[in-house]
Amino acid sequence: MSVPAWFGGRIMGSWIDVIIFFGGTAMTHYRAKQEDGQAYVEIDLTGSDLLHNPLLNRGTAFTEAERREFGLMGLLPPHVSTMDEQLDRVYKNYKGKPDNIERYVFLRALQDRNETLFYALVAAHLEEMVPIIYTPTVGEAVQKGSHIYRHSRGLYISPDNVDCIDKMSKELPSQDIDVIVVTDNQGILGIGDQGIGGMGIPIGKLSLYTLGAGIPPHGCLPICLDVGTDNEALLDDPLYLGHKQKRITGAEYYNFIDKFVGMIKKTFPDALLQWEDFSKQNAFSNLDRYRSSMLSFNDDIQGTGAVVLAGVIGAMRIKEEKLEDQKFLLFGAGAGGIGVARQIKSALVGSGLSENEAGSKIFVVDSRGLLLSDREGMESYKADLAVDRGMVSSFDVADPARITLLETIQNAKITVLLGFSGQPGTFTEDVVRAMMENSREPVIFPLSNPTSKAEATPADIYAWTGGGAIVATGSPFDDVSMGEHHFRIGQGNNAFIFPGVGLGVLMAQTKVITNEMFTSAAYRLADFIPSDARTSHCVYPQISDLFKVSVQVAHAVFNEAVKSGVAGAGAGNDPGEAIDGKVWKPVYIPYHKS
Repeated sequence: MSVPAWFGGRIMGSWIDVIIFFGGTAMTHYRAKQEDGQAYVEIDLTGSDLLHNPLLNRGTAFTEAERREFGLMGLLPPHVSTMDEQLDRVYKNYKGKPDNIERYVFLRALQDRNETLFYALVAAHLEEMVPIIYTPTVGEAVQKGSHIYRHSRGLYISPDNVDCIDKMSKELPSQDIDVIVVTDNQGILGIGDQGIGGMGIPIGKLSLYTLGAGIPPHGCLPICLDVGTDNEALLDDPLYLGHKQKRITGAEYYNFIDKFVGMIKKTFPDALLQWEDFSKQNAFSNLDRYRSSMLSFNDDIQGTGAVVLAGVIGAMRIKEEKLEDQKFLLFGAGAGGIGVARQIKSALVGSGLSENEAGSKIFVVDSRGLLLSDREGMESYKADLAVDRGMVSSFDVADPARITLLETIQNAKITVLLGFSGQPGTFTEDVVRAMMENSREPVIFPLSNPTSKAEATPADIYAWTGGGAIVATGSPFDDVSMGEHHFRIGQGNNAFIFPGVGLGVLMAQTKVITNEMFTSAAYRLADFIPSDARTSHCVYPQISDLFKVSVQVAHAVFNEAVKSGVAGAGAGNDPGEAIDGKVWKPVYIPYHKS
């Protein structure tokens, strides 16, 4: 007797009692079972309650027998639809929407009505729809969050209810939570403080967990921490749905986060928590404070670090050069830039360099110029990446106290330029041509999101380098053609990393996520460099390969957990046995009344 591929489970006698993927107790309202080789779901909802439960509703696809058994007669049109018919209908509706924000609203409404159909639709059109449910369209949706709000999803936590998380969680559709994505809305993409509109980010991220790694939707919980907003436009907006007050800061903020983490550990002790889109300082503070006491990571820091490292490794394979022979410049010292710098440094040390040798190859430039160790008032999270003054004493610069991007490229002989500044147009022609002076095939990744914030366009970079550069971006860009050459623009999408990391650590039953797990994830992602990369200069797979990539990333993370001795006693040693076939898929299976 085998467990259906779309369910995780444990065999209990002649039944398979599915304990909702990795969770502990059976989910409220239904239980998956199997008898005589036939899988079915036993549920206790009927009538309109069933139709209004997005985890269970299947609309016109309820069979005649199910309609009779669950009190649905007369509540639905008479025709019993197949999923293919439903998919045809919703896709035609989707295509009829006038713009991307309307398509986003349509897909979110479908998700809140019928999760299975939503995931079946998006899975069938990944390349087309991932940019709608996540970057870049989600940025606009977040900005308009209070104006396009339709339906509740997840938890909104604020100082006045943080002590009640355990009680509030009992009203959720599921109490068996595997993955939580939480934001305090302050560092949303490249657009900053967006108040409670930021809830769109956890919702989108968790959709990618399901699409990429098969984490079941009933195991996903988005959380918005409403600690106020400093966005005056939101405070003045009569339709704004969050608390109309300035953000809490300092000790008050950190005490709130302490309470939040404590309540999450109490309520969902086995869940993975992903920190998402916090301010730079809070992102590092929260990660460092809780990473050893709670299964957690920060995607902006560690996920970005891994996905960019994978792209750089791919570029090295195109160039047939070694990582340790490069000079790296990170332009932008936010969570992403510093996270990537740390991940590259870790990889360099892993390749055999000392800490000092690795550090000497990495330069970080922010709005005040090159990070130097003697800079006054430097944020603590930047300090370990600051360059000693002695290293730049021979640089030919206009102002030694403010060494510019261009001056650093020219003097340090930079070969890999990575942009996280959110400042469009800063990779100028002079900057790009200076990179060509240091390498015949410079690696130039303008990675800022959304598209409008990218430091340069791929078309300009290829024009200025005569097609010599290797380019990747953070948001989708059109391919570039130059004469007979066609360059595909790979997108350094964190979706290639975080779903697989989540799946891997959960299946490994580890209680901590190490830096080495992200390095292993990066190298495994780099294995998916396209076969034509030498000519196309594309260093990332297509988003249509998301599931295949995520499962292999999960294998790499699982293996690293076993190797480093942090895997749980019940995880075993075989990632294939632990992971493969134990993922949720968007299909309808029969319902029986409990």
